[in-house]
Amino acid sequence: MNNDSKLAELTDKKVLFVGIGNVLKQDDGVGVYISNLIQETQNKKSLTVEVSIENYISKINQINSTYLILIDCVDFNKNPGYWDILPVEKINGFITNTHNISLNKVSELFNKKTYILGIQPRDIHFGENLTSGIKETADRIIDKINRLN
Repeated sequence: MNNDSKLAELTDKKVLFVGIGNVLKQDDGVGVYISNLIQETQNKKSLTVEVSIENYISKINQINSTYLILIDCVDFNKNPGYWDILPVEKINGFITNTHNISLNKVSELFNKKTYILGIQPRDIHFGENLTSGIKETADRIIDKINRLN
């Protein structure tokens, strides 16, 4: 199943998208960039947590949703801009960079089915903007998410 199909399956479902990342480390801020541009609807909510997801566990659990999609840069050992949606349990072995706690571990504290929407970064060195290819990928993902009901 391709990524477009995975996102399309979320149509008419209650989904909370959570943006994770460090906006001062270029592509590591891709999750924050995406979550800030999601257009909320009755079934689609967005929350930006940057690098401190553990501080938002209670708030995340209070938001009425069936699915939780954590958006973050993930080193899949693929080409920059590659992205995938995986159940959080499948993220083991891939690297997420800026968290105080692993996403797999923290997901055990959520009361919803949890997935990772991971984007392969190009550069996570200090800098405030996404690299051009990653920004283009992020904009395509935002467009797909904003088309969901």
